[in-house]
Amino acid sequence: MDEQLTAGYVRGEVMLEGIESRIEKARRTLESLNYHLDVSAQDLVDYMSAETFTEDRVKLRDVLENEYYLIHELVEINEWKKRGFRIHGRIVVDSPITLVYTIHYIALEKELEYALQRGDYAWVKERIRDQSEDPYMPEEFKPQAKLILEKFIKILKEESFDPHPCLKL
Repeated sequence: MDEQLTAGYVRGEVMLEGIESRIEKARRTLESLNYHLDVSAQDLVDYMSAETFTEDRVKLRDVLENEYYLIHELVEINEWKKRGFRIHGRIVVDSPITLVYTIHYIALEKELEYALQRGDYAWVKERIRDQSEDPYMPEEFKPQAKLILEKFIKILKEESFDPHPCLKL
């Protein structure tokens, strides 16, 4: 192997090891939320480079630097795998949009449960606002999304954290 290829391989291997350690920490967090995770570093790298129909702005670096995004993306990957899908570059755009949103909202629930566990009500409020303004959500999924978001709005109210104006459903 020439020197440049060897250096690239070593950097890639080191990068995957660093990602794997973050995944392991997230795995323990998710276990505390009664969720079992079976995702590799390579799965995460592949998934974060997949095409999306939403012009997703969250990149691998963002995910690795934000534990909430990391939890979210790992749960999404895990949910695809649980359904028998192989993680690849077109998994999102080649799948039915309602399935994409079902998986997204399962991940969102775990992300928000973790934020609540940490007492990060501002994060929950911001994510509810983001989701309620989603222009790509299919009409047939809106009732389910509303139920999920309202569950978290209710929790915010119970914690005396005013969720207004979170919801635009």
